[in-house]
Amino acid sequence: MKALATADQHGYQRFVSQQIYYSLQAREAEYELIPASIDQGVGVLVWSPLAGGLLSGKYRRGAGAPEGSRRLAGWDEPPVRDEGQLYDTIDVLVEIAAAHGVSPAQVALAWLLRKPAVTALVVGARTDDQLADNLRSADLRLTDDEQARLDAVSAPPLLYPYWHQAATAADRLGAWAPPISRCSARTWRGSRRRRPGPAGMTRFDHWCGG
Repeated sequence: MKALATADQHGYQRFVSQQIYYSLQAREAEYELIPASIDQGVGVLVWSPLAGGLLSGKYRRGAGAPEGSRRLAGWDEPPVRDEGQLYDTIDVLVEIAAAHGVSPAQVALAWLLRKPAVTALVVGARTDDQLADNLRSADLRLTDDEQARLDAVSAPPLLYPYWHQAATAADRLGAWAPPISRCSARTWRGSRRRRPGPAGMTRFDHWCGG
């Protein structure tokens, strides 16, 4: 933000994009990086959109990692902080993929391509078949219901100060805050009022509600 402000002040060339990690497995970028991109008109290039292969469909609950996978070799990026939620997300990916007759990887990529500010995905295909499959995600159109299901199952809880702002200052918050769509009913129950926003985004006072 400071660099962009400096560029505006002095007439310098602005940054036009940022390259960040963002996927159904980890949506922390929605706290600040995505809202900043929307506010400043900066595009988002997403690296590892399949979470190092975790969202490809080859990792399933109760099954060992496939032979030759990086996870078997000690590769631990990106970190998995909630394994249960990861497998819940994969279950929904697999179900939606089956309905469309495509791979879970295509669904995960198509979900990202509908997100605000996302302009391109940096895929890490290792074979020609993987690359061809990944590229077909550009033609996959998820329904609003399917997009919403993936939003819900993958959404992280609100961190501080966001849950506090949602509870105490929702009516005073301006423009757009982090587009987290769910917080744990066990930790906070807030207003259910809806306010319109870009696709996949809502105002703070709709994020939580149990």
